[in-house]
Amino acid sequence: MNTRTRRNFLQQSLGLTAAAGMALVNRKTTFARTAASQNKIAGANRRIRFGLIGSGGQGTGDLGRALRIPNTECVALCDVDDAMVAEALKKLNREREVKPELITRDFRKLLDRKDLDAVIIGTPDHWHALTTIMACQAGKDVYVEKPLSLVIGEGREMIRAARHYNRVVQMGTQQRSAPHFKDAVEYVKSGVLGKIRVVRCWAYQDWMGNIAKKPDTDPPASVDYDLWLGPAPKRPFNENRFHFNFRWYYDYSGGLMTDWGAHMIDIANWAMGIKAPHSASSVGGKYGFPDDAEETPDTQQAIWDCGDYSMIWEHATAIGQGPFMRDHGVAFHGNNGILVVDRGGWEVFPETTGTTKRKSYKESSASLPRQGNGGADSGLLHMKNFIDCMDSRHRPVSDVEIGHNSMIACHLGNLAYRTQRTVRWDVENEKVIGDADAQKLVTKEYRSPWKIPALM
Repeated sequence: MNTRTRRNFLQQSLGLTAAAGMALVNRKTTFARTAASQNKIAGANRRIRFGLIGSGGQGTGDLGRALRIPNTECVALCDVDDAMVAEALKKLNREREVKPELITRDFRKLLDRKDLDAVIIGTPDHWHALTTIMACQAGKDVYVEKPLSLVIGEGREMIRAARHYNRVVQMGTQQRSAPHFKDAVEYVKSGVLGKIRVVRCWAYQDWMGNIAKKPDTDPPASVDYDLWLGPAPKRPFNENRFHFNFRWYYDYSGGLMTDWGAHMIDIANWAMGIKAPHSASSVGGKYGFPDDAEETPDTQQAIWDCGDYSMIWEHATAIGQGPFMRDHGVAFHGNNGILVVDRGGWEVFPETTGTTKRKSYKESSASLPRQGNGGADSGLLHMKNFIDCMDSRHRPVSDVEIGHNSMIACHLGNLAYRTQRTVRWDVENEKVIGDADAQKLVTKEYRSPWKIPALM
């Protein structure tokens, strides 16, 4: 089936109960079913009971999509900020009545529920590993937001837990379920572009600007701040490091390199079929807003050696015109042409033999019009894929190991930036070669009493 025919078929098949099946990549590897999951999937009347850990905008949006799928319900909400839970309930109840049986600040109380089938994790990044691993231990399947982990070592521990406890774990990189991204990846893999020599990924975010410095204060009365910090170092409360802006501090996240790199580099890995690069270098700094409150760079470039091609990352805040006049995207530069894809669609540009002459191209579709997603809600398709895999026990399209592999390049880019030198990477053994300082950043020391739990 050619690209255009398949896309039309997908557009005609986007009914809620059937759409996501068209976007699935079914895996042969399956998980053992627990007694609870056997009961859950027996018959058309089975109910999937969700709990949400972290009820900010992304987590609440994920839960809202889950509740649009038949036979799902929310039985538990968890957030260290009571005000966030109240706001989440308002948003959710605009579409359907949601009356969770448990509302708590402590995610461990949520995980103690024996009737809970799955959790959605929308916490800050520094909590992703612990909540995912503990959810797997408790027998829950997990939909965890991107980026998968705060550091590379956490990702490997998350894989071990998912496999040991036979859990379905999906990372929230919804592009993996978007039909037009799948079409673009297949086009790259077809070889029509010729040898791919350079892959470029970027995020130019003009909605981000200067974040003015603020003094430390007492935390709001509605917040359990010590539990919000969890495994992160103890620090006084500061509004700039809390909720959305946690992204710009290395204690909790990795800046745009991981926040948007998780999306774009995942597409690059998917199309090129690699696990991780062999080395990383990075430059950048706080060039746009040198005196603002953020710790991570507002301007950064990274370059990776991927064996037989190079990959480039670039990001900037308060600037919206990136390569090919797009604020985000991935470009695959082949000998015959360049494919550019973003959330709006994809298109191909033929290469040249000189300054003006176009190369002879292998397909008449060399000047393809922009191919969009046909109105598909990729987030809904991604959640549908997760729920389908809960039933089938197949691995989802953004399985935890896929997510981990895509995050390695992001984390290596930050390691190179923070150490200000090239970092060489042992792909097979997942460790830095010949640089003890960089290797220390592959793992994270947790604040007591938090630690990665042992597999039981």
